[in-house]
Amino acid sequence: MASLLYRLGQFSARRAWLVVVAWALVLVATAAAAFGLGGTLSSSMTLNGTPSQSVIDQLKESFPDASRGSAQFVFHKSDGTPFTESERAAIDAALSKTAELTQVSGVVNPFVAQSAKDDKIAELADAQKKIDAAPQQLVDGQAAIDAGWVKIAEAETQLLNGQAEIASGLSQVAQSRPSLEANKSQLQSAIAQATSAGAPQSQIDQLTAQLQQVTSGLAQLDESAAALASAQRASAAGSEEIADNKQALADAQRELDTARADLPGQIEKVGWGQELLDAADKYRAVSVDSQTALGGVYFTTPLSDVSPETKQAVIDSLSGLNLPNVDVEFSKELATSLGSIVGPGEIVGLVIAAVVLFIMLSTLIAAGLPVITALLGVAISALGAFALSSVIEMNSTTPTLAVMLGLAVGIDYSLFVLNRHRRQLKAGVPVQESIALANGTSGSAVLFAGLTVIIALLALNLTGIEFLGLMGSIGAIAIAISVIAALTFTPAMMKFAGLKVLSRKERARLDGVKTGSIPQVSEKAAITANREIWAAKRPVWALVITVGVLLITAIPFASMRLGLSDGFSEPVESTQYRAYELTSEGFGAGQNGQITAVVSFETPLTGDDVLATQADVASTLMTVENVEAVVAGSPSPDSQTLIFSVVPSEGPAAESTERVVNDLRAKAVAVEASTGGELGITGLAAVNIDISKKLADALPLYLGTVLALSVLLMILVFRSIAVPLVASAGFLLSVLAALGAVTAVYQWGWLGSVFGVHNPGPIMNFLPTILIGVLFGLAMDYQLFIATGIREAYVHGDSARVAITRGVHAGRAVVIAAAIIMIAVFGSFAFAESTMIRPMGFGLAFGVLVDAFLVRLLLIPAVLRLLGKGAWWLPAWLNRVLPDVDVEGSSLERGNRKQEVVLVA
Repeated sequence: MASLLYRLGQFSARRAWLVVVAWALVLVATAAAAFGLGGTLSSSMTLNGTPSQSVIDQLKESFPDASRGSAQFVFHKSDGTPFTESERAAIDAALSKTAELTQVSGVVNPFVAQSAKDDKIAELADAQKKIDAAPQQLVDGQAAIDAGWVKIAEAETQLLNGQAEIASGLSQVAQSRPSLEANKSQLQSAIAQATSAGAPQSQIDQLTAQLQQVTSGLAQLDESAAALASAQRASAAGSEEIADNKQALADAQRELDTARADLPGQIEKVGWGQELLDAADKYRAVSVDSQTALGGVYFTTPLSDVSPETKQAVIDSLSGLNLPNVDVEFSKELATSLGSIVGPGEIVGLVIAAVVLFIMLSTLIAAGLPVITALLGVAISALGAFALSSVIEMNSTTPTLAVMLGLAVGIDYSLFVLNRHRRQLKAGVPVQESIALANGTSGSAVLFAGLTVIIALLALNLTGIEFLGLMGSIGAIAIAISVIAALTFTPAMMKFAGLKVLSRKERARLDGVKTGSIPQVSEKAAITANREIWAAKRPVWALVITVGVLLITAIPFASMRLGLSDGFSEPVESTQYRAYELTSEGFGAGQNGQITAVVSFETPLTGDDVLATQADVASTLMTVENVEAVVAGSPSPDSQTLIFSVVPSEGPAAESTERVVNDLRAKAVAVEASTGGELGITGLAAVNIDISKKLADALPLYLGTVLALSVLLMILVFRSIAVPLVASAGFLLSVLAALGAVTAVYQWGWLGSVFGVHNPGPIMNFLPTILIGVLFGLAMDYQLFIATGIREAYVHGDSARVAITRGVHAGRAVVIAAAIIMIAVFGSFAFAESTMIRPMGFGLAFGVLVDAFLVRLLLIPAVLRLLGKGAWWLPAWLNRVLPDVDVEGSSLERGNRKQEVVLVA
């Protein structure tokens, strides 16, 4: 390996222009791909195979609009008074204007939404009043119908009596008429005879008087007959009226019977509605004091596909209200931009790194070379990531992690090669030969160090979480590019720089340097010259102190809680944080972290089954402790899926909300028993639980794989059993201390004002896994650079004790400088714009701090001192089997005896 890297360094030095041009072409090509393909980054995370993601996928299938992006905004009266009608009208106009924007499918007017809810409450109250009055109305109605039948019976009796009287009268008329007509005829004949016979006038008058009586009787009889006929007609009309009344009463009875039969169903229906309203009672769009209103905007595409211009247009449209006492704030989905990958904090980190390099190297050219190499690698990595994001869904954190690692590792790896080159130049080795030797010796350590980091990052794919595996893969690519750049671009640039990588004083001393072999020194002389390090003098004390400090620092890790970031963790001056706070104050913290419950059925629900099932499920979910409200949404178009919004009492990161999710999922059995449906839960808190579980399940495999491969790699490099095991144990102490520090700062709030932690909360759930992977790789870097120096001295004939001192002195300066550079770069990300990146930057910076200064420079030398020669023991059979990778470059030194040097600081 050393010979191969020697030839690579030699080629890069001889063909420096070719190498630089090749790297420039790669940079141009990745830039063209990034800008040409127009990749986009997402703030969302897809977690295939988890219960919460399965529910999300089901929603997208059942509800066509479920995949649309949405965001919230908050209107608030800053003067402490309710919204006025004019203010509501102005907000309505602004919302109407917003609804017309590109990619916006609709908006939610909080005042309209609240009014609709209030109307439903009023309608249900009115319906309840009617239901309450219905039993008495049924009784009164039945009584009225029964009274009607009594009246009809009485009327029928009267009608029958009247008809009998009419019949009797008609009979009497019929009987009386013949005799009266006969009398009339007789009297008329008698009067005619008397008149013709000349009867006395008195007789005729008497007969005439009798005729008049008979005629009058007939007239009365006709009148009676007419009266009876009229009565008969009236009786017929009365019969018809009674029949109509009977029909009306029968109809009324049927209606009453129907109403009586329907009443239990109506009571149930109103009861279901009341259950739903009771469940949603605390869910409001306008606060009780009418000083805060919560609205929303829906987009035509998923949120990740909504352009930044559209989001800004929505913000501008609503911010343009210009109402003196009305503030408008926006949720993180709308207001949080992906941000720039390199911000002011990162630039400060680069400046600190450059200053450290200048102090160490004493020349601007030498100090600038590692920075240029790192920036080249970072640029290619970041642009390549952007290009890939056009075909692969990529979280916004992914390229930032690549930049973070690329900057730190790129500077360090280039520095290791450059530092070896400078030391050889000062020993009199010619420039080109020195470049090749540096590449073959320190370059071997760089290559294997890079491989450990790459292994740790690629192993993130074992977690089964796609976005986490992609972060690891992109980070591994960035590390690989940094390694290749350090082994090719750095030698080419060193050729261009020539002796100018040395200061003027150092170049002036070169005239007095005679190249050639430098004799080995005795153990006593080595200890005297190099002043034996404290860890080797007092190994037990060094071991006790370092382990004690690391374990004490790790104590907070025992109480670490994992979660996902929300508006609560956003910068306190940001609009998304203010939106979160206003929502919490006006509606409760749980409004910021609603949980989605979905109930699916094999067959469609019909009729009142939808309402009854919704009420049943809502009531069941409301029995869960710390659930404030359950709001039923419209059923799916096929009526096979019901959706509910569950509002917990606290925010999504609260422990009580985590219990709510678990308790809601435990209700699946009860929901299935009562409704036959399958209950699923999703939402920010549910996703957090699922990620944590999936990471916990994958962590043993992940750690085991990383440790096994890295231990095997270190056995190959160091040809020792103890050294890899000690290095791994030291890493575990470093990562525990780093996680403890992260917990203390970001969860407990220690030094919160320094690191911008205004609201301590749970740690990002995938941060420990990433921290473990990255820190393991970096820890092995320092292990390689320290232990290879110790082994180099040991295999060249020094005793185990002298080898420790020489190896630490040989690599201490560059390791310290490299660690400070990494701490500066990682630490700068602790002040990044993204709240997801901040704890990651801090954790890596702190991890490098304790690993480099406590573990690698104190703990490892102390343990090796206690182990003595046993530290380098390797079974003979294994020694024969293992290939010689020659990380120390022994083969190069044997082939270049005239240029052999013992590099003692």
